[in-house]
Amino acid sequence: MAYSDFSLRKVKQDFGLSTVEDGRFLPEVEPISPSPILAGLLEESIPWAIAVGTEKAKSEMIVAPTLLEVKRLLERKISVFSGSDFTVDSSAGLNGVCDFLISSSPEQFEIEVPVVVLVEAKRDNLNGGLGQCIAEMVAAQRFNEANHHPLPTIYGSVTTGTAWRFLKLEQQIVTIDVRDYPFPPVEEILGMLVWMVREG
Repeated sequence: MAYSDFSLRKVKQDFGLSTVEDGRFLPEVEPISPSPILAGLLEESIPWAIAVGTEKAKSEMIVAPTLLEVKRLLERKISVFSGSDFTVDSSAGLNGVCDFLISSSPEQFEIEVPVVVLVEAKRDNLNGGLGQCIAEMVAAQRFNEANHHPLPTIYGSVTTGTAWRFLKLEQQIVTIDVRDYPFPPVEEILGMLVWMVREG
């Protein structure tokens, strides 16, 4: 098994999780204006990525630049990984590649603790990505604990690039924000991502 094999039902059963489907759990954060570089890039890339329609196009041209903007906003004190192997416990199926992973360590050569946010990019089905994202969040929780840096909350997101859905994992409880946040505008998503990383 790998992260991508987990459905929502299976991840709950395998790891004894309960889910809470609720409204917005993040506080009302201040929107953050993108840099001129990101604003210009997104103006060009969003229509192209939507027209191409592939997960790869949206990941590379929308999600990755947005997460790198978060890194810039936090003065490069965090690391952003894309397509990196994050094998934590193969016997439990917690192995495979994560689309995007944010650590609050600035170390960029390998994943260091603490891992605070997982972002899973999906072509057009947010619901279909929930199980995979939650499995990656469980792995992050275990990774942090094994490396003596437990965190009370792990955050996650499933995104199509133009819609974002947010999750949090606290002990055995997963809260899923049932509202999907549109992108653009970029300002609210940037504010939420920066808040999650700072909280981690």
